Amino acid sequence: MSLIPFINILISFVMALIGMAFFTLLERKILGYAQLRKGPNKVGISGIPQPFADALKLLAKEQSKPSLANFLPFLAAPIMSLFLALIIWMLYPSSYPTHFFIFGTLFFLCVSSLNVYTTLAAGWSSNSKYSLLGALRSVAQTISYEVSMALILLSALILILSFDIAFINLNNSSWIILLMAPLFSTWFTTTLAETNRTPFDFAEGESELVSGFNTEYSAGSFALIFMAEYTNIIMMSLLTSIFFFGSVSLPILNNFFLLLKTTFLAFLFLWIRASFPRMRYDRLMNLTWKSFLPFSLGALMLLTPISFFLL
Repeated sequence: MSLIPFINILISFVMALIGMAFFTLLERKILGYAQLRKGPNKVGISGIPQPFADALKLLAKEQSKPSLANFLPFLAAPIMSLFLALIIWMLYPSSYPTHFFIFGTLFFLCVSSLNVYTTLAAGWSSNSKYSLLGALRSVAQTISYEVSMALILLSALILILSFDIAFINLNNSSWIILLMAPLFSTWFTTTLAETNRTPFDFAEGESELVSGFNTEYSAGSFALIFMAEYTNIIMMSLLTSIFFFGSVSLPILNNFFLLLKTTFLAFLFLWIRASFPRMRYDRLMNLTWKSFLPFSLGALMLLTPISFFLL
């Protein structure tokens, strides 16, 4: 059995982690200039090696061990969180794939739904009331928005007629963008809630929950949770650009535009964090159950006959 596919997957994992590292630097720079300050600029040239200094600092610190914590799931939860974030990168639509993932979209939905369990395990195993409250809020939020996210994605797939992400990346017709434009804003807001980003960062509500489910984490375990969150942001930006923004006929140009679209969407995550305050929790839940869910169901019912007509 050839080892080339496994080597390529490993390389994609390493590249995803490096991209995540510099994405954290980009966020700190953007937030700095948004707040009329410089951001990281002391380490190396203009603070460029700052992510590696942060990683070295966190991984070299002593791992705290809460005396009342359930230690095995306490350590396993951050590891599983990063593992689930990285395994989705197997779906990256390479121009020269070494493996073919025909049902990649279904794989994405299955893996993304497992993130709830890592958050719940982290909060419960910490044996802290702040951590448990943060975990329960995060679970309720993630499960709620998972429903509308799946329905919106299903509406897009009805028009695209494929589960293969590599095929969608090369053959997503530009006219579909016109039909899916109303879905994009709902989808993008849902991805903000799924990744626990501002204005939906209730799982890590610093002002009321002392950092939420990760209160008891520090050093390397906190770094793993941090890495998983930012890796998910980049991956969600990549999938959004594939599903909702069409493709270019030439593969080389398509890869270039895919990079631009993904970078812009990832930048939107940071721009929104610099611009909006945190929502109230009851309004967050009302938004998905009373607005997004009816809208996604209506869009699904409307686009289904349109797809049969196009066939």
